[in-house]
Amino acid sequence: MRPPDYLAEAETVYLLWGELRADDPDHIVALRRDVPRNPGPDLWLVVRAERLDWGEPAYAQLLAQAERWQAAGNPVVGLCVDFDAATPQLGSYATFLADLRRRLPPGLKLSATGLMDWSAGAADDDLAALAGVLDHVVVQTYQGRETIPGYAQYLPSLRRLELPYRVGLVQGGEWQAPEWLAGDPEFRGYVVFLTGD
Repeated sequence: MRPPDYLAEAETVYLLWGELRADDPDHIVALRRDVPRNPGPDLWLVVRAERLDWGEPAYAQLLAQAERWQAAGNPVVGLCVDFDAATPQLGSYATFLADLRRRLPPGLKLSATGLMDWSAGAADDDLAALAGVLDHVVVQTYQGRETIPGYAQYLPSLRRLELPYRVGLVQGGEWQAPEWLAGDPEFRGYVVFLTGD
């Protein structure tokens, strides 16, 4: 499938590289077998995780793959974890991310996808813990392939985030930006989830 023309204008690409599934804490299932050679926009390798008690082999696999992709000439700037941490467990998630951050080589950044409810309902301490380990968070306004109904009611709480954030949109979904968003110093733009439709 030929990528959409607007990908050529993207400054950054988040590529779903692998999944750490619930039945195996030691192995990330690679969703791309071949390593492309793409000197294009900055690249974030995304790992979708179904659990947080990763074994040492999973960490080693992830870091080795990031190095392999960089060695092939790809501008991998960071890793992004996609895990739907419930708001009451955000502190535990921040602890996991802090441990992952300590394992990263210098120059490799760390991001995570986030639920809109985090900024609306999380404790201040938990949000501060995230801010201490993430370079930015991608706040998802969608679930699956659909925009979350009533997403606009969550948007004012994004100003509670004390770290840079991007707003995640789904291709073809609903979106109307609030007037204040462009002026928020922590807002870093949009990430569009491509559905292949």
